[in-house]
Amino acid sequence: MLTNERNKQMKHYGLLGGKLGHSLSPQIHELFFKYTGIEGDYTLLETPQEELPKRMEELRANYAGSNVTIPHKLHVMPLLDSITREAKAIGAVNTIKFDENGAEGYNTDYFGFGRMLEYNNIDVRAKRVAVLGTGGAARAVVKYMVDKRVGKLYLVTRDVAHVDKDFLKIAPKCKFIDYDGLAALTGDVIVNCTPVGMYPKVNAAPVTPEEISNFDAAVDLIYNPKQTLFLKQAAEAKMQTVNGLFMLVAQAVAAQEIWQGGKYDSELIVKIMQDLEQNI
Repeated sequence: MLTNERNKQMKHYGLLGGKLGHSLSPQIHELFFKYTGIEGDYTLLETPQEELPKRMEELRANYAGSNVTIPHKLHVMPLLDSITREAKAIGAVNTIKFDENGAEGYNTDYFGFGRMLEYNNIDVRAKRVAVLGTGGAARAVVKYMVDKRVGKLYLVTRDVAHVDKDFLKIAPKCKFIDYDGLAALTGDVIVNCTPVGMYPKVNAAPVTPEEISNFDAAVDLIYNPKQTLFLKQAAEAKMQTVNGLFMLVAQAVAAQEIWQGGKYDSELIVKIMQDLEQNI
């Protein structure tokens, strides 16, 4: 059990992953500590997969919380004492809380995506939504859509025949289509969960301008560059556009809410986001 003495000390947090050299997570969490006055530090914890169990023991002994990124979001799950409903359904953990009850796994991408939509007044309830990509981020996005009772959900993938079966568990009524099928689709929101258009390959877009313009709003989980070609094409079609920076900060703040046991409003997310924008 944690002692009162330890609770008074500066708490340690970190990012558990493979190669972490370009991560913005330390900046985000240091800004969080700065603006909230909470005592804490945040470090990068590069860890090969074979050293993951040993690293987890170290974290249990010395850390209050950790974020998790590629390639450990799945591998860490058997090493935890408990996992939340959302993280189980998504099949990935990106946040761990360490306390007297052990190590509990969460997925804050789910909450970060939700807060981003809410902040931008995008309501998916009963709407027609297309999600591009089938990676880990897409799982969290699809789970959120299902929980918010999306009307029609289309998952766009290059290989319909080999879609991860987990998506059928998350969204049994989701319709899978290939990129050729997207051309005939119209809807309310299109979400890019692929890395296409990410720095440094900024001159690429996952779909054509004509396909994008069949929707009312475009959301891109990429935050570097701030305006991807995908979003630029959507803006030229007079659509609402949202990049992924708010989600990046919101999922980090959601992790801090878990660790600190408090709630923080969108003003803090925006303040941190504005600071980050100067450095991207």
